[in-house]
Amino acid sequence: MWAGKSGVPPMAAQELTAVSADGARIHVEVHGRKDAPSVVLVHGWTCQAAFWARVTRALAVDHRVVLYDQRGHGRSPATRRFRYTTHALADDLEAVLREALSPGERAVITGHSMGGMAVMAAAGRQVLPEHAAAVVLCSTGGSRLLAESRVVPLHSERLRSRVHRTLLGSRAPLGPVTPLSRRILQYAAMGPRATPETVLECARIVHACPPRVRAGWGRVLAGMDLEAHLPRLTMPTAVIVGAADRLTPAVHARRIAAGLPQCAGLTELAGVGHMTPLEAPEPVIGIIRLLVRDYMTTPAREAGLRHG
Repeated sequence: MWAGKSGVPPMAAQELTAVSADGARIHVEVHGRKDAPSVVLVHGWTCQAAFWARVTRALAVDHRVVLYDQRGHGRSPATRRFRYTTHALADDLEAVLREALSPGERAVITGHSMGGMAVMAAAGRQVLPEHAAAVVLCSTGGSRLLAESRVVPLHSERLRSRVHRTLLGSRAPLGPVTPLSRRILQYAAMGPRATPETVLECARIVHACPPRVRAGWGRVLAGMDLEAHLPRLTMPTAVIVGAADRLTPAVHARRIAAGLPQCAGLTELAGVGHMTPLEAPEPVIGIIRLLVRDYMTTPAREAGLRHG
C-alpha cells in the first residue's frame, strides 16, 4: 500500500494570488522546500487544488509543488464578468507560472483532464518553453470529447454527442453526496478498482463546484479542439490514461501521443478511470519524478529569491 494514502489536503507553505489577463484572481498554493526542483499541478473540470492531495504529500518531501484552483473552482472566485474559454485556461496558467516561478525557472508541469487542456491551450506561448522542462498530460483529450466519451454508451455518435453536450452544460445542482451519487460518479469518472473512500473523496470535491461554473466550463469542453496545438508542445511530454476512462478514453491519449514532437511515453493504467491522480497516485508520482530526474539538470532556484 502507498504510504501517503490520506487524501486530506496538506497545509500550504505559502499562498499566492495570480492575476490573469482579464483580471481574474487565481488562488495559488506552494508546498515543499524552496530550494527543491519545482512541479506545477493543474486540476481538471469540477475539481480544485485539494484533488492533488495524495500527489502533493508525496512530492513535497523533496520538491517544491505549485498548484492552483482554476477560475471558478475552489478559492478562485467565480464572477459573472469573466468568460470561460480555452484562452482563459491558457491565460490563467501563464499568470500562475509568472507569479510562482522566477524568470527562466523551469518545472515539470502536470495537467489532469481540463488541466491538461490548459497546457495544450498554452502551447506556442513563450511561457511554456521558458518554464516547462517537461510536461505530463494526464487523462485528457484535445478534441471530439462529446463523440468519443463513453459515459452514455449509445451507438449513434450524433445522439451520443447530443446527450453528452446536455450533461456537460447542465446547471442542475448536484445536491448532497449520497450513496446513489457516489455510484453514479464512480461509473462516469472512476474505475472499478477505486476504493469507497476514494470515491467519497472525489464526490465531495466534485459536488463543491458551483453549478454555474460546472456548466460554463462544460460548454467549453463540448466545443474544444486543441489538437492543432500539439506540434507546438515541443518539450518532453508524457501521457497517462486510465484504461477504464469513460470521459476521455484511451483513444485520446493515443492520438495526443502520436501528435507530440517529443513524446516521453504513453502509460495506460489497467482498471483505472478518469481520476488517475486520485485512483492511482503512485504511477503518476513516479512519472513526474522520472521527468524531474531526466530533464531538470540544474537547481530549481536559489532559496528565498521569489516571494520572501
